[in-house]
Order: sequence, then structure tokens, then C-alpha cells
Amino acid sequence: MTFTWKSLDPPPDFTTGTAGFVRAALRGVLLLVILSSGLALTAVIRLVEQPLYKLHRPWTPYITQWVCRMAFVVLGMRHEIEGTPMTHAGAVVANHASWLDIFALNARKRVYFVSKSEVASWPGIGLLARITGTVFINRDPKQARAQTEIFENRLLAGHRLLFFPEGSSTDGMRILPFKSTLFQAFFSDNICHDIYVQPVTVIYRAPPDQDPRFYGWWGDMTFAAHALKVLAASPHNSVKIVYHHPVKVDEFDNRKVLAAYVEEVVRSAMPKDRQSR
Repeated sequence: MTFTWKSLDPPPDFTTGTAGFVRAALRGVLLLVILSSGLALTAVIRLVEQPLYKLHRPWTPYITQWVCRMAFVVLGMRHEIEGTPMTHAGAVVANHASWLDIFALNARKRVYFVSKSEVASWPGIGLLARITGTVFINRDPKQARAQTEIFENRLLAGHRLLFFPEGSSTDGMRILPFKSTLFQAFFSDNICHDIYVQPVTVIYRAPPDQDPRFYGWWGDMTFAAHALKVLAASPHNSVKIVYHHPVKVDEFDNRKVLAAYVEEVVRSAMPKDRQSR
């Protein structure tokens, strides 16, 4: 069952206009060229990287970072960071407001996203996710043991896995309760004494004179319509990534305690009017 957060308030209206359509087309073409170039280069390098290093990826993540940084350059959107990305093996957990989160979180930190298995079959996005090392999970409880083994193998290889414990994107004005299910894999005896979890807060600031929820992507919004709005907007404002102090998994009694703790830390960095559920 897929959970999608919905709001009682309708999404904000946005009028594109002729200039907006032209701007969206130009930016869209440029981003497509950047994404395609990065994808092609990654595919070529993986032909050498994969046989030599298996799960380790010493080269290709830098291409992903470059592509994601360039996305914000093309949009004319500020990308700010506070704190320090961890260097320990383990996981990164963040609140989820938009598909832009993927670019924002990849731009400064080498991470591998954890995503629902359906994404692997999505046109374009699925290919991009697969080639950049995304971990796909099946929500079927019968697959829990197999998924734990996948997590273990990736973490033992030194990968930092990133997932969104809320289970859905929102309007960016709140933090939903963190689901603790995926945290269970970190309590395996094989890894729990060696890995860390770093909470991260993602904060969007809307463009001038726009609804504060401008960058949020939720409910029944389509990707195409939301992407058009983002590509057409001018001027943009900013996204801020706050890296909190990492915590060691074995300092917590169980997954629920760990999930509750990192939820509170992520929530604490949000502006006061965005700390509700």
C-alpha cells in the first residue's frame, strides 16, 4: 500500500504565462542535456568500475554530485548547507517535501537512495535511479529478510544509504511522523555496532510573492505539472540542507526509539511555524 500525504488546503495556483513557458523550455532542454550527459558518462565508467570494485563506486558518485549541483545553477536557485556531512558508514534520514530533494541531497553528499521497487520501472527516472545505485525495496513483509541482507551488504561496502522515513512527500511546511520499519535493518548484529545514522533537515524558501508551499509536491499533483511550475519560476529562492550530528545505532534500544529521536532532531531545525505534524 502506497501512502500519499494530502492536505485540506488545495495546492497553490501558479500562472506560467508566455515568458514562463519559454523559460521552462530553455531550462528543461539544458537540464535534459546535463542529465543525459551524466547518465551516459556514468554508464561508460561503470563498465570499468563495476568489474573492478563491485559494490564500491569510487568514481561515478562524483558525476551524480556534479549533475545535481548544475541543476540548481540552471534554475538559479540557491543551495545552502549547514553542518557537516558524516564520513561514517551508515544511513542518512531526511524529511521529504519534493522531487527536488533528490537533487538537493545529492549535490553535496555521496549517498545512495532507498526507494520503493515501483520506481525502478518508471520511464526515465527508473533508469536514472538504477544506474546511480539506488536501493529498491519491496514493501512485502515476506521480503523483509532479503531486504535486510541487501542493506547489510551495501552498508558493509561503505555506502551511506538515504531514505525518507515519513513515507511520503509533503507541502514542506511540516514533518510527518517517522515510520520505523526501515530502521530495523540497522539493528542486525552484523552491523549495529559499526554504523551511524545522520538526521538531515531540508528547508525550502518559496520565491518572492509565492505561496510558502511552492516547492512542495504532494497529494494528486502530477510530476509534469509541478516540474513545469519549477522550471518556469523566476526568480527562485533557496533550499537549505541542515546536517545534524550523527548518532551510533547501538546507542538505542530499538528501531522505534531511534526513529523517534531522529524525527525530533529533524523537526528541531525547521522554522517554528513548520514543526507541526
